[in-house]
Amino acid sequence: MNLTGGIVLFTVLWFLTLFVVMPIGQRSQADDGEIVPGTHAGAPSGTPWRRKLIVTTLIAGAIWAVIAGVILGGFVTRADISNLDALIR
Repeated sequence: MNLTGGIVLFTVLWFLTLFVVMPIGQRSQADDGEIVPGTHAGAPSGTPWRRKLIVTTLIAGAIWAVIAGVILGGFVTRADISNLDALIR
């Protein structure tokens, strides 16, 4: 894996992790009892972005480290992946 591949892998993992982390712990306006006129009661109220972005970065970094270790450690190679067809038959 080269530098560009590592950056792309981390970016993809980061955004996937963000979409998983975003709804965790989210409170709606109805939960807080302060519904802004013109909005739905289920609309989010005050998202703690800094904390969510830090958690996302830490989780994505851990997942990236495991995947990069597998790739760079030689546990899985391109030849292994190309030989998967032979194993299935």
